[in-house]
Amino acid sequence: MSLSQRYESISLNEMNYVGISPVRNEAQYIEQTIQSMLNQTIKPAKWMIVNDGSTDETAKIIARYAEAHPWLELVNKDNRDNQVDRQRGKGVIDTFYFGYERLAGQDYEYIIKLDGDISFEANYFEFLLEKFRANPKLGIAGGFIHEKFDGKNWSVRSARHHVGGPAKMYRRACFEAIGGLVPMLGWDGIDEWKALSLGWQVESFPEVRVWHHRTTGSATGLVKAKIEQGFGAHYMGYHPLYLIARGLRHMFTRPPYLIGGAVLIAAYFFARLQGREQLPDPAVTGYVRQTQKKQLTALLLGR
Repeated sequence: MSLSQRYESISLNEMNYVGISPVRNEAQYIEQTIQSMLNQTIKPAKWMIVNDGSTDETAKIIARYAEAHPWLELVNKDNRDNQVDRQRGKGVIDTFYFGYERLAGQDYEYIIKLDGDISFEANYFEFLLEKFRANPKLGIAGGFIHEKFDGKNWSVRSARHHVGGPAKMYRRACFEAIGGLVPMLGWDGIDEWKALSLGWQVESFPEVRVWHHRTTGSATGLVKAKIEQGFGAHYMGYHPLYLIARGLRHMFTRPPYLIGGAVLIAAYFFARLQGREQLPDPAVTGYVRQTQKKQLTALLLGR
């Protein structure tokens, strides 16, 4: 029996998944996330919400639901260095792994990293499980993410080839093959490049939607977020021309308009001049640059 035939013979309800949500001061949104999970047509075998030293009512809200649903678990993590603000990248992934370590002995085929400020449709995970079952090479998947860039209207912040960090689902075999998630800014791009270089497929599906109630970067500042993205692109070894093209596109498509794209480009080249650390995996960085060169060539040739 081939791998695809074996997956086709497994019912969706037999395809166990687990979830980990690193959260911090999410009292305004966490209940929407929990309600979305409670409404799922196929619920997780285990969902651990890791409270990273919240100073608001986040822990109390989670605890109330955890008492009623045994598969939902509140995990409290001490406040990191008594910080009050949110810490993107390293802080988020360190908190994720605080929960991941507690999965030892848990049986599952898929694992999700889920933010605590999102909501999603009731068939979200059923849909993704069906996609995973139909395609054994699919390693990372998610729905299209929608955000209110202008503070009023929902807009799509997704593309087919990238799964946004707020809601990512991994085949366990893929997650382990890429060595999990890197605790640094840009982790949600590093994981995908690693997966692609190993022959896995990555895809977002517009058929299912995720509403991200806190716009990406809003907690730390949109300009600061662009600086972080530039540093992350340098770490991944992005081709300079590709990064410039990306920055120019951001100038006119994503806020803060004009300055955002300029800051992204400047941060990337600043990191290069400083000789900042890069991903210590030449096979992956080589794959990244080769892919970006092909994309640039196709763009120039109008394909």
